[in-house]
Amino acid sequence: MAIGVESKGESYGLLLDVIGEVLKLPIAGREDNPVNLDPALARVSAGVHRLDDKLVVILDIDRVLDVAPVVEAA
Repeated sequence: MAIGVESKGESYGLLLDVIGEVLKLPIAGREDNPVNLDPALARVSAGVHRLDDKLVVILDIDRVLDVAPVVEAA
C-alpha cells in the first residue's frame, strides 16, 4: 500500500504495510505526547488522540521526512 504526500514543495510516496482504518479526528481532541511514549516515536509525533480503548499517535509528516542526520553532542 502506498500513499502520496507533499512536503516543502516536494512529492513523496510512503510505503505502508497495512492501513487499518482512516479516521478524521478533530484537532480539539489532540493531546500532547505522554511522557512514557517511546522516544523514537515521540520524535516524529505531533501528539495523540484517545479513542475508546486505544491511543492513536499522530505522525508529523515533516518530521518523518526530515532526512537530515541527527547530530548528538558527545
